[in-house]
Amino acid sequence: MIPTEPLPLDRIILTGLRATAFHGVFEHERRDGQEFVIDVTVHLDFSAAAAGDELAETVHYGILAEEVVLAVASDPVDLIETVAERIANVALTHQAVQLVEVTLHKPGAPITVPFADVAVSIVRRRS
Repeated sequence: MIPTEPLPLDRIILTGLRATAFHGVFEHERRDGQEFVIDVTVHLDFSAAAAGDELAETVHYGILAEEVVLAVASDPVDLIETVAERIANVALTHQAVQLVEVTLHKPGAPITVPFADVAVSIVRRRS
């Protein structure tokens, strides 16, 4: 039987990227900065890259990692939701990427109760 549903896309997964940045609504966050942790999964089709063993047909994950860290470290904003959107837009500039999942962790968030992590997650698709 031939499947009628499209196959899921292949994935490149970057986990635990780190960047120091100055995002937040409080003055001390903007002044002192803090570490952010980023997980990015890009969805694409590896078949052309694998068939020709061609890096140009996929995403260079080293370059993507550098671009993501730069996107987080630049231009402070109030909301980590804004930063997550920025990361998704960076990933989607790579022609092969069809969908991106971003989780942005703010482990030093200014919360008054004990916690392990604060994160936002978004999914964006090439339009």
